[in-house]
Amino acid sequence: MADKKTLSERDICTKYITPAITGAGWDLHNQIREEVSFTKGRIIVRGKLHTRGEQKRADYILYYKPNIPLAVIEAKDNTYSVGAGMQQALNYAETLGVPFVFSSNGDAFLLHDRTGLAEKTEQELALGAFPSPAQLWQRFCQWKGLESVEARHTLEMPYYDDGTGRAPRYYQANAINNTVEAVASGQQRILLVMATGTGKTYTAFQIIWRLWKSGAKKRILFLADRNILVDQTKNNDFKPFGAAMTKISKRQIDKSYEIYLSLYQAVTGSEEEHNIYKQFSPDFFDLIVIDECHRGSAAEDSAWREILAYFSSATHVGLTATPKETKDVSSIYYFGEPIYSYTLKQGIEDGFLAPYKVVRIDIDKDLQGWRPSKGQTDKNGQLIEDRVYNQIDMDRTLVLEKRTELVARKITEFLTATDPYAKTIVFCDDIDHAERMRQALVNLNPERVKESRKYVMRITGDELEGKAELDNFINPEERYPVIATTSKLMTTGVDAQTCKLVVLDQHIKSMTEFKQIIGRGTRINEDYDKFWFTIMDFKKATELFADKDFDGDPVMIYEPKESQSPVPPDDDSGDNRDENGNPIPNAIDGDDFTTTGADADDFGDDESETKRVKYILGDVTVYVVAERVQYYGPEGKLIIESLKDYTRSTVRKDYASLDQFLLRWSKAERKAAILRELEQHGVLLEPLADEVGTDFDAFDLICHVAFDQPPLTRRERAEQVKKRNYFSKYGDQARQVLNILLEKYADTGIENIEDIKILTLDPFKAMGSASELVSAFGGKPAYLAAVQELEENLYACFKP
Repeated sequence: MADKKTLSERDICTKYITPAITGAGWDLHNQIREEVSFTKGRIIVRGKLHTRGEQKRADYILYYKPNIPLAVIEAKDNTYSVGAGMQQALNYAETLGVPFVFSSNGDAFLLHDRTGLAEKTEQELALGAFPSPAQLWQRFCQWKGLESVEARHTLEMPYYDDGTGRAPRYYQANAINNTVEAVASGQQRILLVMATGTGKTYTAFQIIWRLWKSGAKKRILFLADRNILVDQTKNNDFKPFGAAMTKISKRQIDKSYEIYLSLYQAVTGSEEEHNIYKQFSPDFFDLIVIDECHRGSAAEDSAWREILAYFSSATHVGLTATPKETKDVSSIYYFGEPIYSYTLKQGIEDGFLAPYKVVRIDIDKDLQGWRPSKGQTDKNGQLIEDRVYNQIDMDRTLVLEKRTELVARKITEFLTATDPYAKTIVFCDDIDHAERMRQALVNLNPERVKESRKYVMRITGDELEGKAELDNFINPEERYPVIATTSKLMTTGVDAQTCKLVVLDQHIKSMTEFKQIIGRGTRINEDYDKFWFTIMDFKKATELFADKDFDGDPVMIYEPKESQSPVPPDDDSGDNRDENGNPIPNAIDGDDFTTTGADADDFGDDESETKRVKYILGDVTVYVVAERVQYYGPEGKLIIESLKDYTRSTVRKDYASLDQFLLRWSKAERKAAILRELEQHGVLLEPLADEVGTDFDAFDLICHVAFDQPPLTRRERAEQVKKRNYFSKYGDQARQVLNILLEKYADTGIENIEDIKILTLDPFKAMGSASELVSAFGGKPAYLAAVQELEENLYACFKP
């Protein structure tokens, strides 16, 4: 037993825990996964740089079948008690939706049963008493009330496997499993809430696949409200359905298929003959999945509700990023409480969604207002109503051409200073505004437009040329279009993975629409260096961040002055109207379009018969009165302080005093480990060095910024070591190695000299092989001790 105390955690797993699990009948290759990282690590943005925070990693996850987890095990080495890992394991189990939780130190297991079916919630089990897969599955099914043969058959139906090793993320598996369980238990109305960019369509596919393959649901209708959504779904995630699947188009019905995809406009209309869904019998479908169900189906008089009422005997599954809850419209009233929710905030925290900075720009006439002189007319000779016009009127009632030019100039300045080819969506108030913005951006970017006329495109529902470029805009491999001006068409369902700038020059008062627009940028694409994005706000839309219903704060909010660049510095010191600005009756966030048999491709932007009066003025001067940037830290709290202040407060959370930091620094075998920890907490040393001084060591940056110590440059520290002349105790070759290490430190810092691989690089390799150089010290342990002594001497004092 004494030997056991000396074993590492991994050794305990290998020698005791894994054999106990496999001995209970768990398959090592198909049911046991070790050291499972189930989050990506939050992306932390500072200046132009980013890093990833710590991933959540379980020591073991046990699965009944792939993607159907039953248990989590947290292991500790034998110096800990059996239950020492339980609290951490319970945290993981809650996230993963797992009912059985174990902790072990290699002596025994502590089991925590979350089902409530056990006599005791927690009990200790001998290593040989670990429960079998059949035992835990039986208890799981009993807990869920799904003990019939049919229910178990549905639950046990495998996920679709494309052979590439692609597996659902933990929250997708939670959503899929919860939905399949709800259907198996007979629930008829089901709501899933998943933030934009988290893979709702892939989740829907796996739900439908398992229910279809199990025979629980035989004929399925997938409803969406945008043609591009249906086509993306059919050609991508739903492709495995193959010949069993069809898209309803041209108002033609073929009843020989099993999986049907449709726009709701394609099967409904104001005339009875346009309601082609009635060609199906009311019991034809036994499952209907409604994508973006906050948009149409939640309103009592919407076309979707007509379809759902007709097929009322089917199970209805609603998918949305933003359930709509108002006095007149309710997703939850129809579907019930969500059976699973995954929020924007959680997605950012887990590192699956991109965080963002906000650049807020206030324009004088928006804030201070503008009033016409008596009898003043606009460019078209219209007499302007005498009143004060302010932000709510801009681009809807009052068009100031110089304001449009100012917005376009700020967008151009930002792109020029960062990346002129960064995909950008500019949300405008209506089609006319989007066209004026396109013209202004074209005139400000003549060289780019000369390269390609498609550098700036208006992508709105009324114009085929622009709509035809939507696929190219969202394709990461296509350079053009770079800038898309739009209003409503691109608010939902547009999978723009590489969008790095979202511009809000639109009045947005609806939280639902705001979240959908923010969602245009939240996807991450590491291959194209898209880890975070910027929102540029001209109409105070981002004040919705303060709304209690918003759940994913920005990493930064920046308000530059008139003369300043709109690019955030490295020192981090919607309402219900259509694209033409006309009110929409009974609208759900400006998008409750119940078309009357028109081509569904034109959905979203049709011209309205009633036109609102617009006054257009070309000679009113406007200017910026305020701009600012804000960001939030790892806990999601809004931070307005400088990078120095943030670093100081973050370091002091870990180290209350300078002595505490010095003690940890001196005891650490590798200083790089401390630096990595600080980075995971949001301290990025490169931008800090840019601000304080690039000649300082990481140690001095931290001591100076966090504890007010006068810093030394790396060169000053290296010179102090040379003055001590302690190298004289070594032989010639060892002394030469230490002198070069000291020079390397002076040039690049501590991290490089800690890695023994440095001996394989110039100028060391000209002196001999790494093993020869190490032998000059008397072997590897002696060499590592010499490096440790060098570090002790480097950090022996603060003052030169």
